[in-house]
Order: sequence, then structure tokens, then C-alpha cells
Amino acid sequence: MVFDVPLSFLALQLFIGLQNGAFYALLSLGLAVIFGMLNVINFAHGAQYMLGAFATWLGLEYLGISYWWSLLLVPIVLGLFGILIERALLRWLYDLDHLYGLLLTFGLVLIIEGLVTDGFGSSGLPYDKPALFAGSERLALSGLTGNERDFMVVPIYRLWIIVAAVILCIATWYMIERTRLGSYLRAATENPALVRAFGVNVPLLITLTYGFGVALAGFAGVLAAGLQAITPHMGSNLIIVVFAVVVIGGMGSILGSIITSFALGLVEAITRIAYPEASNIVIFVIMILVLLTRPAGLFGREA
Repeated sequence: MVFDVPLSFLALQLFIGLQNGAFYALLSLGLAVIFGMLNVINFAHGAQYMLGAFATWLGLEYLGISYWWSLLLVPIVLGLFGILIERALLRWLYDLDHLYGLLLTFGLVLIIEGLVTDGFGSSGLPYDKPALFAGSERLALSGLTGNERDFMVVPIYRLWIIVAAVILCIATWYMIERTRLGSYLRAATENPALVRAFGVNVPLLITLTYGFGVALAGFAGVLAAGLQAITPHMGSNLIIVVFAVVVIGGMGSILGSIITSFALGLVEAITRIAYPEASNIVIFVIMILVLLTRPAGLFGREA
């Protein structure tokens, strides 16, 4: 017994915490990439995540596109949508205060959610997860408890979400921190004029970066489609928490976003067991404490 609950229940809650952390990681990673390169606070990220889920449902319902193809095609479509937004709207705001980008993307949220609500209503739409991920697996806990009858039931689809998120997060971190393209991106954030002098097309880098950040949100939306009902406001319910995660990890910090997301998912899960009343605010309490002691975030660079 831990916190007066069976160890199997605690283990399941921690597993769900990792799953929540996987969504936090994918969304905060996209936010960190966009802010690090464009210095734009993309408040529309939650709506773009919701569009990824709706695009998955629409692809199956009207075009017969399977879940596996959606994992590939939906991020590409959302990435192209992000490129259109950057070219048509955001590029006019780069020399202005961050507030203008925040207000513009907040306006996009209202437009996108309003159009989706008018077209499909506010009730949740169901999406059947692939048959490969149906059911659960029993994991033995006898090594921890000494009792051979102790086990934890793990839903296979939730395990897939964690694995997919970890793989994509590591791949994104490697691309940005260990490849030549990533070095161009990081250099362009520090001194775009100098990078342009070396023949690098900085405006194209900026456009592709925003598209990639939106594609990450779309990928998270595909994963979410098989887990929960698809609603127009599913992104709004999540993005506020994700912004808190990004602030705690450090705005623009890729590694900080990944580590902080999974850690806070676990903290949220433990709080849900130890003191359920605080589970919805614990991340914001941590954010306040971090801002008071380290305003740049745990992994951010001090100005």
C-alpha cells in the first residue's frame, strides 16, 4: 500500500501520468520549436491539435483513410496549413511585440473552433482505435510486492501513445541539436542577418519551422482521436496546461519541454492519488514557484 492505495492502482495512475506527459511533450515541443525560432506565442496550438483529431475522423469517415495513413498524412496536411498561416499572417508580426502574435493566434482559435462547432456540433465524435491496439496487457508486479497475484492492467493503446511520443520527441531533439539543419535553425534564432549572409534562406527556415511545429500538434491530435471523444474544444482544455509546462521547462528549450512534460505528468498523477483536490492546480503552483525562483524556467537561458 502506498498513499493508502494498492501498489497496482498507484502503478496504473503513474502509467496514465506518463501518457498525459506524452501529450504535454508533443504539444509543448511544438510550442518550444515555434517560440524558439519565430518568437511567436502560438496560442492556436490547441486548436491545431484539435484539427488533427478532426482530420483523422474525417479521413476515415469520408475517405476511408486508415489510422496508420492518418499518422503520416494528417501531420503533413496540418503542417501545410501552418505554412499558410505563417505566410499569410504571422510574417507581418515578427518585428512587433509578442502580444500581437498572441492576440492573432487567439483570434485564430475562436475562428477555428467556431467553424468546427458550426459544422459538426459540440458533442463528441467517436473514433475506433486500430484493432492492433485493442485490449490490454497484464504486467506482473510481483517483483515489487513479493506477491505473485499482484499485477497491473495496461491498455495497449495508451502504451503506444507513450512509445510514439518518446520516439518523436527524441527524433526532434536530435534533429535540432545534432544535425546541420538544426545548427542553421539555432544560428538563425541568434543572428538571422549573419546566417542569411552565408546563403541560408532564413525566411524559408522560419516558414518550415512553424509548419513543423503545427505538424507536431497534428500528430498529437491523431493519437488523441483513438483515446477520447473528438470535440471542438478538446484543444482549449489542454493548451493552458501545456503553456504552463513550457514556462516551467523554459520558453524555447527543446530538452526542457520534453523532460518537464513527462515529469509533470507523473507529479500530476501522484497528486491525484495523494491529494485529489489539488490535481488540477499542482502544475500551476509549480509554475508560480519556478517563476519566483528562476524566471527563465528550469532549462531556459537567463537573459
